[in-house]
Amino acid sequence: MAELWMPGAQRLSIGNTAALDGGPAKAIAHITWDRNASVAKPAPLVPYENLRDYFSKNPAGRAVAPHILWDPFTGRIVQFFPADSRSLSLADKPGGTRTNRAGSVVLQIEALFFPYCEVDGKAYARLADTPCEGWAELQAWARSWGVPDAWVMGRPDGFKSRRSAASWAGTSGWFAHGDVPENDHTDPGSWPAFVGATAAPRFEPFPGAGFFMKGNAPALGKVSPVFTAMGQRLVAVGCGRYKVGPGPTLGQADVDSYEAWQRKCGYTGAAAKWPPGPTTWNKLQVPNV
Repeated sequence: MAELWMPGAQRLSIGNTAALDGGPAKAIAHITWDRNASVAKPAPLVPYENLRDYFSKNPAGRAVAPHILWDPFTGRIVQFFPADSRSLSLADKPGGTRTNRAGSVVLQIEALFFPYCEVDGKAYARLADTPCEGWAELQAWARSWGVPDAWVMGRPDGFKSRRSAASWAGTSGWFAHGDVPENDHTDPGSWPAFVGATAAPRFEPFPGAGFFMKGNAPALGKVSPVFTAMGQRLVAVGCGRYKVGPGPTLGQADVDSYEAWQRKCGYTGAAAKWPPGPTTWNKLQVPNV
């Protein structure tokens, strides 16, 4: 089962959590780029502790904090937000897509790195050239939240932007910071290769409560194959309240069926009401669609 706090990471919650909007699971690759250096003038890597304190204690840093700060030279990792909350490292313009919230998860990973940083007398031009300690564990944690081992806009190769609003809205996977709509950064420039074989998650990850709602009411009429798979599972566990279907259009029968499932799981009163929650969703084991 996916863990809200990455196993092995230092847990340093800064509060200020907020709900996600639901949709495709995403992970965003950033670098801290906290110094400007060059091949002619490399600069010492900023201490990990400085960035950890910046994101956790400094008001300016807390306002742009990611989920994860990762030191690829030592494998140290600290987490500031749980996976089911938005973090704050993406530009989010009024009236546009809520970039920091646009998914069932939007896991933002800040690598402690800038081009031509110097560590133990060696300068590193690209993040991918570092030891990348801890990367396999980060990748596995993101995968556990439904983020596939795939770069939606291509693996980062140089400091550039390849933004696509349609791909951002509709596709699960990894995005470079430079490939996110509304953002003007071009990092990370490079990123380590994925480790091991890619496998689709067996069960549909919890898409977030907002996926099932329109304002304060159920999102009746919304169409998604997730609703068909959910309904079929509800029938299989003896909680179906359908006269027809289930099908891809969310209807009152889906709401009634899921509330029956929540009661079967032992919930009562308001806790048994729509929308689904992560505990009952994971227990239902909706097949991945």
